[in-house]
Amino acid sequence: MSRKLLTVGLSLITAAATAILPLTGYAQAQNDGSAQQPLRVILVPADGGTEDGTKQDFQPIFSAITRATELNFDIKVGQSYSAVIEAMCNGAADIAWYGPASYLQARERDCAELLALAVRDGQSVYYSGIFVRSDAGIDAIADIKGKRIALGDVNSTSSFAVPVAMLLTAGVDPARDTSINMTGSHANVLKALAEGLVDAGGASFDSFEKAVNAKAIEPGSLSVLTKSAPIPYPPLAMHPKLDDAVKAKLREAFDNIASLPGISPEQIRGYGGGKVDGYTSQVSEQDMANAGLMFDKVTDQVKTEIMNKAGAR
Repeated sequence: MSRKLLTVGLSLITAAATAILPLTGYAQAQNDGSAQQPLRVILVPADGGTEDGTKQDFQPIFSAITRATELNFDIKVGQSYSAVIEAMCNGAADIAWYGPASYLQARERDCAELLALAVRDGQSVYYSGIFVRSDAGIDAIADIKGKRIALGDVNSTSSFAVPVAMLLTAGVDPARDTSINMTGSHANVLKALAEGLVDAGGASFDSFEKAVNAKAIEPGSLSVLTKSAPIPYPPLAMHPKLDDAVKAKLREAFDNIASLPGISPEQIRGYGGGKVDGYTSQVSEQDMANAGLMFDKVTDQVKTEIMNKAGAR
């Protein structure tokens, strides 16, 4: 693909991504959290973007924060990971939840700073993996050559960046060595695997466990081929231009979410809808930057080649 065509293509993707959100906030001040100007929260569609999925995982948390701080929120799920990045960077959102790869892109564009990470069992990490059909004859990553593989959104950390990095490290070039199905989300990757449409797929362990618990995967039909090193939990981030007092309220509220009135331990959830112990605002930009080193092999050229291959199928 020529540079001109790639630029035009990316422009079209960006336009489509931002179309789901009103652009009235473009180049304007961020909202203040009042009833008239609720803080606009945008979530990546980790579970397919369903309003009754990802949004419901976070609604009790933000409702508790509203009761404790009188900050108001308007929560939406983006159509794509790109939509969430663009919403933060064009002024159409004040708070976002996305994976480290998407966060780092927004951070590089000076439109995101860390707010909080979920905490479970004293840690704020999760894992990506490559999962395979048990009948696919795949015992090592090298066996994926010549097979069909499903990946999520190109801006997803654990359904794209980390699985692709693990493939490349093992000597498998997805664009050259595999047939690729870009599904858009973790849930869709696992669905493609469950239905036998692909032989292997990249997704998070949280999403895999959620699918197993929901009985969306037939027992014994899939197995874990490889598990990544720990990745910082998908962060909640704030727009840097939010008022400092609002930022302070948000950080304090997330630090104390488990003790706020009107929320039960079962309602405190994080990535993949999994129950977590709470949230912490004591988060490290360096940890996020280090996470980026896990997938530094996944360059723009690699992404373009994979997308081209997937589009040619």
